[in-house]
Amino acid sequence: MPRPRMVINRAVLAIVGLVFLVGGVWLAVTQASWAPRLPVWWPTPGPHTALIDAKELAAVRTRGWWTPTITAGSIAATVLLALWCTRQLRSGFRPLMALPAPGTTLRTRALEDAMTRQAIAIGGIARCRTRVLTRPGHLHVRLRVWLQPTVAPADVLPALTALTNHTETALAPSDVRTHVRFSTRSHPRPHLH
Repeated sequence: MPRPRMVINRAVLAIVGLVFLVGGVWLAVTQASWAPRLPVWWPTPGPHTALIDAKELAAVRTRGWWTPTITAGSIAATVLLALWCTRQLRSGFRPLMALPAPGTTLRTRALEDAMTRQAIAIGGIARCRTRVLTRPGHLHVRLRVWLQPTVAPADVLPALTALTNHTETALAPSDVRTHVRFSTRSHPRPHLH
């Protein structure tokens, strides 16, 4: 199941991409040499045409709801965009974790690298990717393990359990949760020439 932040990021990128695509297609079609052959209903900008007609804009501004609505919508959109950007920047920072010994810390990237190296050293594992997510007092470790073609998950599970138990012991005051996802590397298929 994809993480909610990943879904939101992809949705925002898709919406922005769709807006740019529609705008680009509209500009490309209306400015092309074959623009006169477009249907009558197709909107085409003139050389000095504004997006909104000045008379229509003046008529809308005379209504009492226009200015507060546009102001509130702009402020809300700006705040939401600022919060989203702040969240994205903060998620890229790798925090330091406090270890049981006084004054010692550990970067989550170093823990990821160490766990990946130890997992790859286990017989039957072809590749491993480790991701450590931290919250105050909690640690979530995600292991993505690719197995050799002839190896079953039950063959490597005891060694991976020992690895995660060792990690939990080393980070004793923190609550460590581990999620392991297995994938199998497919057999190489022979190619005929």
